[in-house]
Amino acid sequence: MSRLSRSFNVSLRPSQCSSKGSVLAPPRTQPVRRRDIHIKSRARHDLRESFKVASSQWRQTHSTAPTQTLPSESIQENIISSHTAESAVALLEDDARFVAHLSSIFPSLEFPPELAKRMLTHGSHKAAVHGHNGRLGFVGRRVLESYFLLFIHEVAQGRSHHDYDVLVSRALNTYLLGEHVASRWSLGRVLRWLPTVSQENLRIAQLQQSDAELEDALTANPGMLRSVGLYKVMGEAVQAVVGGVYHQFGGSVAHRLFHTRVLPHILLPQRSSGLPAEFHAKALQICERMGGTESDLLYGTKRLPEPTESEPVEMTPKRRAA
Repeated sequence: MSRLSRSFNVSLRPSQCSSKGSVLAPPRTQPVRRRDIHIKSRARHDLRESFKVASSQWRQTHSTAPTQTLPSESIQENIISSHTAESAVALLEDDARFVAHLSSIFPSLEFPPELAKRMLTHGSHKAAVHGHNGRLGFVGRRVLESYFLLFIHEVAQGRSHHDYDVLVSRALNTYLLGEHVASRWSLGRVLRWLPTVSQENLRIAQLQQSDAELEDALTANPGMLRSVGLYKVMGEAVQAVVGGVYHQFGGSVAHRLFHTRVLPHILLPQRSSGLPAEFHAKALQICERMGGTESDLLYGTKRLPEPTESEPVEMTPKRRAA
């Protein structure tokens, strides 16, 4: 056997490890006796039982004592209740403000608070999650187009060379309604919406004083207001108001509103937009016939009070002529 093989066999021999360990291997773990395990588990069990007994005695001692609310909890409850009351009062004030504004525009109509709030809330506002004017605006656009086409068709009587689609897009444009009808109704004072401007710019604008040159520039260049979406949002609000009136009061009231509160404001003489000049005379004539721009929208639609059971109505038969 060679020297290399002898050294290799020596390296493969099992080495005896002492309990104390060596430099290359850690010491062996001492074997745990079963008796020690039983002693430790019994001690844990006794500790748990003593804790249960002590906790039950404490409950029995303090169960008869009246429970007292901690000061921090009572303060928190008061804060929550006061915040809820303030939010409820704010909601009621908003509802009353919406109803009051619509009543000032249409004195003869009584709007429910929920409907008034929905008509004057745009989809961009944070309160739109509780309802906005999108659906009412959809109805209002169709109502306006229907009454407008009926008016155009009656006046033209087949002799007009105008395209009805072009007339609708010119006269009932959303931007045009927002610029010329919403301003007459002062919807910008109460409409809830968020413009496409950052909150930081809005905060800076509120802190600054009004600039006369800026106001003159906005008056001379109304296209600047189009860029922030003001006229479009106001026009959609006009459509929503018309849709709300149609929904709440019916087609007769909405028809009278169109001829007295909308059509006279979109005539726009000597301008490319609006209604053509050949329809102006008939539009003003219908408006005057219905009582003018300040007429009662419920005129001719009010019902007589129904007789009560305590007041019977005598029905006398009509006499036939001989």
